[in-house]
Amino acid sequence: MKQRIITGVVAGAIFLSIIVLGGFPVVLLAYLLASVGLYELLKMRKISLTSFPGIAAMLFLWVMMLPEQYDNLFNVINYSKAEIAFIGILLFLTYTVATKNRFTFDDAGFVFLAAVYVGTGFFFLIQTRDAGLIYVFYSLFIIWATDSGAYFIGKAMGKRKLWPEISPNKTVEGFLGGIFCAVVVAVLFILFADMDVSAIKLIVITIILSVSGQIGDLAQSAYKRHYGVKDSGNLLPGHGGILDRFDSLLFVWPLIHFLHLFQ
Repeated sequence: MKQRIITGVVAGAIFLSIIVLGGFPVVLLAYLLASVGLYELLKMRKISLTSFPGIAAMLFLWVMMLPEQYDNLFNVINYSKAEIAFIGILLFLTYTVATKNRFTFDDAGFVFLAAVYVGTGFFFLIQTRDAGLIYVFYSLFIIWATDSGAYFIGKAMGKRKLWPEISPNKTVEGFLGGIFCAVVVAVLFILFADMDVSAIKLIVITIILSVSGQIGDLAQSAYKRHYGVKDSGNLLPGHGGILDRFDSLLFVWPLIHFLHLFQ
């Protein structure tokens, strides 16, 4: 427990300091976190980062994560991100032929989806910070409230299992308790923060994000269970890997934009 607390305080202080600083340091941070996250996923599948698909996936991730202010680079090469993504698909499928199916269609799908999943999540961390520091803090606080509420309310009142095949300790009561705590935090933001969004809209979006964050947590539990690992990595002693800490936020940061929290 002591190690877990120390790791959490140190890692949290570094993360928040860079987020507050903003600008290019946030871009570097997002790239670092995404690169480690992709490595963790590839390791679960036993795909080496130094192999051709590992290197190609990392390069694809970095291209997909380029912030909007660097879109002029795509104009120079005359390709959009969607076109580059399709080229990536063709490249991975070609590799299945070159390896005589030692690298399978399933492997190709895994590598591509892993890069898109991790890259999109951390790309929208950059975009959320560009929209304003308050939105990053909002996303962090509602997820922390959701996780804490789900844990403590589930432990105190939980009786009905939420999804025992995926995560046997989670309960329906904890799931609802997490949403309730997230809404409480949203109300505090309505009262004390200037987010330029109506109270009703923020509460509705908060409920959606809280539910989505918990689904993100369950999704990671599902693929970790499938690959037979307890933690996605061991970079953060007592906390696991990068994906263990950001599984909910990888769902939440894109949805903040898709739901038009800010205009």
